[in-house]
Amino acid sequence: MKTTWKDIQPVPTSQEFLDIVLSRTQRRLPTQIRSGFAITRIRGFYTRKVKFTAETFSEKLSLILDGFPRLQDIHPFHKDLLNTLYDADHFRIALGQLSTAKHLIEIVSRDYVRLLKYGQSLFQCKQLKRAALGRMATICRRLKDPLLYLDQVRQHLGRLPSIDPNTRTLLICGYPNVGKSSFLKSVTRADVDVQPYAFTTKSLFVGHFDYKYLRFQAIDTPGILDHPLEEMNTIEMQSITAIAHLRSAILYFMDLSEQCGYTVQAQMQLFQSIKPLFANKLVFIVINKIDVTRPEDLDPETQAQLQALLKPGDVELLQLSCTTAEGVQEVKNAACERLIADRVAQKLKAGTSSSGAVGGRLGDVLARIHVARPMGGVVRESFIPEAALAKKKYDKNDPERIKLARDIEEENGGAGVYNVDLKDKYMLENDEWKHDKIPEIFDGKNVYDFVDPDIESKLAALEEEEEKLEAEGYYDSDDDLEDAEDAEIRMKANLIREKRELIKNEAKMRKSLKNRALIPRSATRKKLSEMEDHLDSLGHDTTSLVARARSQSRGRSQVRSRATTEDAMDIDDPDYEAKMRAKSRARSQANRRDDGVAGNEESRTKAERAQKLGQRKMNRQSICSPANAASVKPTAVKIPTDIQGTILFQVYYNGITHGVLEISGTVFFSHSRHNVFRCSIRVLRTKSKMGG
Repeated sequence: MKTTWKDIQPVPTSQEFLDIVLSRTQRRLPTQIRSGFAITRIRGFYTRKVKFTAETFSEKLSLILDGFPRLQDIHPFHKDLLNTLYDADHFRIALGQLSTAKHLIEIVSRDYVRLLKYGQSLFQCKQLKRAALGRMATICRRLKDPLLYLDQVRQHLGRLPSIDPNTRTLLICGYPNVGKSSFLKSVTRADVDVQPYAFTTKSLFVGHFDYKYLRFQAIDTPGILDHPLEEMNTIEMQSITAIAHLRSAILYFMDLSEQCGYTVQAQMQLFQSIKPLFANKLVFIVINKIDVTRPEDLDPETQAQLQALLKPGDVELLQLSCTTAEGVQEVKNAACERLIADRVAQKLKAGTSSSGAVGGRLGDVLARIHVARPMGGVVRESFIPEAALAKKKYDKNDPERIKLARDIEEENGGAGVYNVDLKDKYMLENDEWKHDKIPEIFDGKNVYDFVDPDIESKLAALEEEEEKLEAEGYYDSDDDLEDAEDAEIRMKANLIREKRELIKNEAKMRKSLKNRALIPRSATRKKLSEMEDHLDSLGHDTTSLVARARSQSRGRSQVRSRATTEDAMDIDDPDYEAKMRAKSRARSQANRRDDGVAGNEESRTKAERAQKLGQRKMNRQSICSPANAASVKPTAVKIPTDIQGTILFQVYYNGITHGVLEISGTVFFSHSRHNVFRCSIRVLRTKSKMGG
């Protein structure tokens, strides 16, 4: 069962909520679209934006709705506590407004997605998207007050203590300033503010402690005043809610000294007023500040009224003083003992049928528990030897006590100074021998050379015994016998180990290559057969290459030739004429219809594809459509007068060089402001086609 709600996500304001959703839409989705795109692409672009925005709104609102507790699914104590603190109706309305807004946003999304299917242009689709997001934003802005309220509820819920309604609980209640917080601070580690004025505690405080290895929780409630339930404020209603719904032991604190500002009769009257809430609960009346006033110090009439509160028999009177700590532990222990006994009795009662048979979960638990008892009904009590009973207990203040090692250590300087005597417990014939040093040489002989005179006979007997045990098979083990199945398993295990080692070695080799320079395949040495196959696939004749390679692979000639000397000339080479004829041979002409591509149709297609791919980047740099050609305006160029010759102009469009113009002609005068020239224009080179 969930007892705390500290993990609820922060609730943003309406404007922050809107910024979160719209910025996410802007970041996650594409932002550019053109009117020249296909209309289906434009519709999909804006439909995606509308759907994504609606889904983001729904996701964020669902996260908020799921984070807050559902009043119908939590414990009645937490339900009434939330009703007391936040007004359950207001809480439900705020969550309902968020749920309604989520539903409306989904409806808007569906409607505008349907309209976007019939958009005829980019402008229409954009306006529909704008209208859809605008309606969603309007719905979100209306959530300003509910979101602010829910964020305040979230912050307060995170500060509430974690109260488990089903665990062992001590509930402390009573008038203000009677010592409730002081008792909680005495028995637990709770950091409670204790002040000498009323209503210091304005909310529930929880502390935990252990008793007999069981975890208990103690709850300090705000003070209650004696007036009708309708007139109680939120602080007092928290106490009433805890008393009514928690199955616990009630500790009703009273101050007989009246230092709290309320009379004893008023405190007893409050007990009678809230007594109906104590039904089926353990109730204790705790008299605090007994260091000032005890029940015996009261007048007889007040004592009689106090005893009248205890008449039903279910109420027990306890006394303590938080100032002097008198009776604090006794009150805690008494309440815990009775609470444990009561919870065990209730569990036994719940697991026992009307006929007295134990069943259900309790029966399963009891079936696993067995208590061994002596047969025949014999009572066997615990036995403690007389010597143990007569042994005197250790008393540090007794001068005749048994000396402990710690006492000896303190007498000899304490820890770090005293050195433990390890020879003190040696058992020798004479205690004076305990600290004697054993010499290495005694009477001129080495002490370590002396051995037992019977050691050889003992060794022979030991060896004989070992041989006998080995002959009888005492040391034989069945583990050495291995059947066929075990051998197969061992063989497979060895194969697996070898395979794992191979995988490790391959991984190490791959990893080591990352730190070395790799040689590209183009730089590696290739075989002649590989080159021959490649050229054959391209349609080249490789006969001459193979013959040349074979001729070069022959060994060095043994006959000394003149051509190999240092002063030899090229003409002395016997193959000189053949080489010259080879050089003078005309280059073979490729078929222009094949565009220089040899081979089959597949090679031609591959070459054309590579050509188009290489030209694609150039085509994208400066495409000027016919629609843009009309916008190219001529720019006036100032030309020096009386110029004859050729002028080169670079043609720019949109910051990109499209070509170079060569202008040749003679420039003539018209009047003082303008230069008129007659020329012929010829385009030398262009980077791309330009319309107009």
